[in-house]
Amino acid sequence: MRSILISPVPPVIRVRKLIRYLLYTTLAILVTATVTALWLRYEFQRVRHASTQLEGWDSVTVRSLQDSEDEAAPPCAQQYPQNKAWFGDLHVHTSASYDATSFGVTTTVDDAYRFARGAPLTMHLLGDPANYQAPELQISAPLDFAAVTDHAEALGETRLCYTPGTAAHDSLVCKLYRGDVRPPTEAKLQSLIRLASFAIFGQDRSARVCGEDGSSCREKAIAVWQENQRSTEAFHDRSADCEFTTFHAYEYTLAEEASNLHRNVIFKTSTVPQAALSAKDAPTPELLWQWLDTACISGNPHCDVLAIPHNSNWSSGRMWYPYTNRDLSLQQQRQQAALRARLEPLAEIMQIKGDSECRNGIASVLGGTDEFCDFEKLRPAAEVIEDCGEAFGSGGMMLKGCVSRYSFVRYALTAGLSEEAALGVNPFKFGILASTDTHIGAPGAVNEKGYQGSHGNDRNLQDRLISKIEVPGDIATGSPVRFNPGGLAGIYASENSRSALFAAMRRRETFGTSGPRIEPRFFAGWDLDLDLCQNSEYLAAAYRDGVPMGADLPAAPANTRHSPVFVASASRDPREGGGLLQRIQIVKGWIDRQGRTQQAVFDIAGAPAGEASVDPQTCEVSGRGYSQLCASWQDPDFDPQLAAVYYARVLENPGCRWSRYDCLSLPEAERPPSCTDPALPWQIQERAWTSPIWYRPAP
Repeated sequence: MRSILISPVPPVIRVRKLIRYLLYTTLAILVTATVTALWLRYEFQRVRHASTQLEGWDSVTVRSLQDSEDEAAPPCAQQYPQNKAWFGDLHVHTSASYDATSFGVTTTVDDAYRFARGAPLTMHLLGDPANYQAPELQISAPLDFAAVTDHAEALGETRLCYTPGTAAHDSLVCKLYRGDVRPPTEAKLQSLIRLASFAIFGQDRSARVCGEDGSSCREKAIAVWQENQRSTEAFHDRSADCEFTTFHAYEYTLAEEASNLHRNVIFKTSTVPQAALSAKDAPTPELLWQWLDTACISGNPHCDVLAIPHNSNWSSGRMWYPYTNRDLSLQQQRQQAALRARLEPLAEIMQIKGDSECRNGIASVLGGTDEFCDFEKLRPAAEVIEDCGEAFGSGGMMLKGCVSRYSFVRYALTAGLSEEAALGVNPFKFGILASTDTHIGAPGAVNEKGYQGSHGNDRNLQDRLISKIEVPGDIATGSPVRFNPGGLAGIYASENSRSALFAAMRRRETFGTSGPRIEPRFFAGWDLDLDLCQNSEYLAAAYRDGVPMGADLPAAPANTRHSPVFVASASRDPREGGGLLQRIQIVKGWIDRQGRTQQAVFDIAGAPAGEASVDPQTCEVSGRGYSQLCASWQDPDFDPQLAAVYYARVLENPGCRWSRYDCLSLPEAERPPSCTDPALPWQIQERAWTSPIWYRPAP
């Protein structure tokens, strides 16, 4: 047998081949990376705005899509001379909002209004199997009024991404948003990644989705806004029965350095601008107010509007940062303060993302601890957080950064007193209400027991009880178990009509509740009877001799030294499951002679803590409580030389928080860590807040 001699490859040749292979491989990687980078750059290119974002918005038509104006509606058959409490929700999102559909929500505007009127809502999500039995929600009593406030931002993008055949539909951004392309990360983060696919554009737009000039998204947004208007009109009761009132509305969603500056824009009538100005086109609240003032209030006799800021607790001190602290001339400070006072007569004190009334532990607030300021905090009440002082911070929406007194309603009201002294106008003179901010289209679904989440991705009980979620890249941080069902808006008006309710909002005769339909009253006057609560004509006398919540006290009698008389009353939620009342408090805020922020809380009616309790294993409430409370009060520390602001807070007896109900429904071995987290409250005290009454010393 012949042997074949194989000559060994010289080492030099082997090295050359290896080097050649490595060079080709490196080149291939570089080419692939370059192509990928160019492709991603193409897919994520932005429509950048010019510096004059409002250019063109002066030509937006302001009109009604219906033939007849609201003024043609007959008066309501039922009239209430002393004003009746009407309950509703002015902060509602449906599948038209990008941050609802990203979580799979399918609820339409029509579905939301039907739910508000008492119809059940089946919580179907995108991707549910055909045979899946989705949970069903229903409120125990219809609301009196509602407004669907879908985000103006991405209103067009959301619709285009779900419309096959459009240029946007097959873009990578839309594929990510729909979930057709899923990054390799855990399942619970997928909906947040979908949300981030639009959120990363900030105040810009996606050129692949919206076209090079952004016009595709703006045009589609107009069409979706008009669909909202038609639904809002269809569910508005224009008869003399006045059973249900709707308001045309949307949300303006601005954030700066992850700090919340959102507003709900509420119109009085069906005559509205036929495009919804978003933060992408008006990157400051001042531009929003200016446009609403010019286009609507001054531009059309049938158009009126107000804006309601919300989630100031996420604002890092930016929501109510004083104008006197800003780098503006005195004239500019006065102009901007006056514009804000005209456009923002209300503030939302609570919703699903927490309570914005107050917070303990802010060093620049004096007056002692208020135990009820620990209510529904997204950042644990015991967390020690640096005080921003006279600066503002960043990262509030990610539950990070310093905490500022200018993020909370109570201290903003107090800051308004010093702003008025310096500027001659109070930019923070607002009434109070609450709402849900539901992102499943379920207005008024505020019960703790039976809570089904607020975003779709928390429909599952175990997902609701997650303590913390962080999106890779530090894009967002959330704590689902610290969210809550939200609150309700209360309005005192003579009838349930758009004109009457809007007028009451303008004069700030409003209140908010954390969910129950508590009816609080609050009056003040120099001549009110200290025994007014025993008067059978209590309301008539209170309106005749005093002023209601939302108003200014008239000038004090000459040489007065005594406090005005305040009268506060409340009735419990009469529905089945409504809790008994525990007490009424009056909260006072003022700036002392050293310029420091001061607060004081006074119990004026009801029982102290400890006379009622809730069983942590059964959630049964026992002990003393009240169906009604009423009391007159005078400020023992009244100083006629110092301006002050007062509002009433009504507390129910303690009850179980929604998370406790959920935890108790699980076998003990299946309960997640949040069920035993000592930093998470298992019980709450539901409440109501009235709008303030202001006292100013005589010049």
